[in-house]
Amino acid sequence: MKFLVAAVFLLAFSAQEVHAQLPGTGVEFTTNDTVLQRIFDRAEKLARENIVNYGGRKVLIEGAQYPNVWLETQPLGGYMYAKRDLEIARNNIEIFIDYQREDGRFPGVIYNRNGVPVPNYCQLQGLYFPRPAYDLYFLIGKDTAYLDRVYKALEKFDAYLWKTRDSDNDGCLESWCIFDTGEDHSIRYNGFPNAWSFDFPPTKEAAAKLSKEELAVNCKEESYDSTKAMTVPIESMDVMSYSYSCRDVLSLISAELNNGKEIYWRNKAGDVRAKLKAYLWDKKKFACYDRDKDNISMPILLHNNLRCMYFGIFDQEMADRFIGTHLLNPDEFWTPMPLPSIAANDPSFKNISGNNWNGQPQALTYQRSIQALENYGHYAELTMIGQKFLKAVGDSLRFTQQFDPFTMQPDSTQDGYGPAVLSALEFITRLYGVYISADKIYWSCLDSDFDYDYTQYWNGHSFKMQTKKQDVNCYIDGKRIFTFSKGTRVVTSLTGELAEVVGIATRKRTILINNNEIHLLFVQPNAIYTLITQGWIEK
Repeated sequence: MKFLVAAVFLLAFSAQEVHAQLPGTGVEFTTNDTVLQRIFDRAEKLARENIVNYGGRKVLIEGAQYPNVWLETQPLGGYMYAKRDLEIARNNIEIFIDYQREDGRFPGVIYNRNGVPVPNYCQLQGLYFPRPAYDLYFLIGKDTAYLDRVYKALEKFDAYLWKTRDSDNDGCLESWCIFDTGEDHSIRYNGFPNAWSFDFPPTKEAAAKLSKEELAVNCKEESYDSTKAMTVPIESMDVMSYSYSCRDVLSLISAELNNGKEIYWRNKAGDVRAKLKAYLWDKKKFACYDRDKDNISMPILLHNNLRCMYFGIFDQEMADRFIGTHLLNPDEFWTPMPLPSIAANDPSFKNISGNNWNGQPQALTYQRSIQALENYGHYAELTMIGQKFLKAVGDSLRFTQQFDPFTMQPDSTQDGYGPAVLSALEFITRLYGVYISADKIYWSCLDSDFDYDYTQYWNGHSFKMQTKKQDVNCYIDGKRIFTFSKGTRVVTSLTGELAEVVGIATRKRTILINNNEIHLLFVQPNAIYTLITQGWIEK
């Protein structure tokens, strides 16, 4: 039976009139792959259960044991849910803009106190906000007033980072607490401090001046151990990436708004990338390493390099080197369940279940891996990751925060964890479905013996992909536009004109496309082929 996720009709939302004109969206998916169907159906149910009311507006919370919205998860989570509900997607972005302080700092988390939003500014808590906020602009109908709000928010936050987070004036931004990067219980921070709400850096001298109450709020006093060496402030690849992401998206918005600042922000983003590469990138080890408070390189090999790729701060060579040397190394990050938080052969690696960033692969990392690998054209590697994730979830039908890197078993944390739920839905879309990004439609289907029927509804239109044996039939508003062979991704305009073919499979594929003309392509993994007047050429 077909599973309709969200109403495809335009609804009026009386609570927030500004959202009344949002396009309607919805998803349908059926397959005779019974395991995949069960994953999809249960993920949809759990995602809906993570929708709550925050002061009169619906938002998607992180879920499971986390009934709030965090900056590290929910702007991205909301955008991923836009396929089903644009109101929630926009709310998950704008709630952080609404509670941004005058000095530019975003709340790291906004708590839900009996339906009332309560912002907290004790940590940065990541910044998975700029790109989802920009990409959402296209789905909501290119609302320039919304985009201008995003621009001003990012400009203010980037200025805040450079005003406060370079305490030694060496041009590298710093992480001041564990929760700045969301690495709960990470051994590299020596347990202190968990949070830090002040605009001066954490030092033992600074901590000594805090009251017991301030310590409890900012440092989690029970975890403070004065005998341990203090590693913070840390020269941080994550915080540098936050700034790069702000500036990168500010450049993209400037081009869209034609405000004359596109080149300015592109150059400013380039400055941050150049500093990261010169200061934190190890040319011999092909990875970034943070530096401690004494500016000494910290030798722990972290998955945070993949976070850098999500934000786009690596150049192509850096990304290729990290993937080839480390990500696909079975002794490091390519464990049976890939993407541990710390390389599996690193002395600091600890296989601890629960909320712990010392080793086990995190659902959050899988959620971020999609943008990270697609940023650099590593589509085949992403396919392998997606298949691994769906296999682990399919065996248990549990959507938890972490997974054992060697057994692939979900940990004992509460079921219904949003990043795991959304990762499963997004991998299904990327491997066997249809999605919209900017002004393009992406039609994807791996080779298999199963059939798939996937429809994306948006703005009064339907985009349907239906397989029959090895043929993939693609329809817009009920009219078949073209057919292609399983095993690849085809990119078209919103009206169905062929634009690109992408090698998402892990081996070479022979692909036929029929749009009243026959196109024969030999598609290599990770290759992109563009249609020009003379035919198909590889980018």
